[in-house]
Amino acid sequence: MTTKQIVLIAYGAYLILLSLITFIAYHNDKRKAEKGKWRTKEKVLLLVSFLGGAYGGYPAMLIFRHKTKAEHWYFTFVNILGLLIHTALLIVIAFVLNF
Repeated sequence: MTTKQIVLIAYGAYLILLSLITFIAYHNDKRKAEKGKWRTKEKVLLLVSFLGGAYGGYPAMLIFRHKTKAEHWYFTFVNILGLLIHTALLIVIAFVLNF
């Protein structure tokens, strides 16, 4: 296995794990909101989405209808930005870098 393959697999595993965690975090926050309980801070949800969890965060927003109102436009923005950044990084690792 080449170094490039190892890096690609490790980065892919990181994205999958963080996306799963983010999906669960959005789901739990939505359920807490419905029950009027203590919620996850917005900056935590935004940070995990931006750092690679957007592959789970954006679908969670749509599936659970969480943080999709106009006043929360920045959630859509951060999740789409995260998707673009991490997709670009995957492409760079897979096709551009030669090591």
